[in-house]
Amino acid sequence: MLIVVAVLAGSYGLGPGGMARAAISPAAQKAPAPRQRITVTASDYDGTSYATFRGYQLSGSSSTHWVEVFGPWTARVGYNGVAKSGAKREGDGRTPSGTYGFGFFFGVDANPGVHFPWRHAYPYDYWDDDPRSPLYNEWVDINTQKAGRDPEPMHNVPPYDYGAVIAYNTARTPGLGSAIFLHVGTGGPTAGCVSLPVAELLKVLRWLNPKDHPTIAITG
Repeated sequence: MLIVVAVLAGSYGLGPGGMARAAISPAAQKAPAPRQRITVTASDYDGTSYATFRGYQLSGSSSTHWVEVFGPWTARVGYNGVAKSGAKREGDGRTPSGTYGFGFFFGVDANPGVHFPWRHAYPYDYWDDDPRSPLYNEWVDINTQKAGRDPEPMHNVPPYDYGAVIAYNTARTPGLGSAIFLHVGTGGPTAGCVSLPVAELLKVLRWLNPKDHPTIAITG
């Protein structure tokens, strides 16, 4: 079953100093309808770490004619599967269900030619996944700011050679989960992200365009 919900694409921005900042508000939920969408569908919740990945493009000026442009491909999700709506928690090994936009794209390697803002990942870059930290669910340059306990290294090869920030928990509510990305697959499940083999991922990253307000719908 395909879930189609319009959610702001690019709800993470690059704030002062290039830092990733959450920038979504209730009013922003009235964003234009998407013309690109991705579906990630697992066979059930809280179980398998495998899911079916498809990409769709709205055809021409039509508001109803969706054309499948990618897939079906096999993606990997969290090692504990996909969480039911509202059930995702920090560190639970589950990928959040729901429909989300995209923030900026990033990677250890050079920009592969994407339409979204790109941030290079250096050894001093981390994602703060500590619910007690004031920078929870944000990209942190530890040269200038203090990350919380055990932050996620962004200079991580190969999974973060290329990636896209999925705009989950943009309100940064403590404990609801952080660091949810679409990134390079390593042959196993993720800790809560969605991953694809690198060749397939690059096709998707180069295709996604903020002008088309893309969304990703994840379900079990």
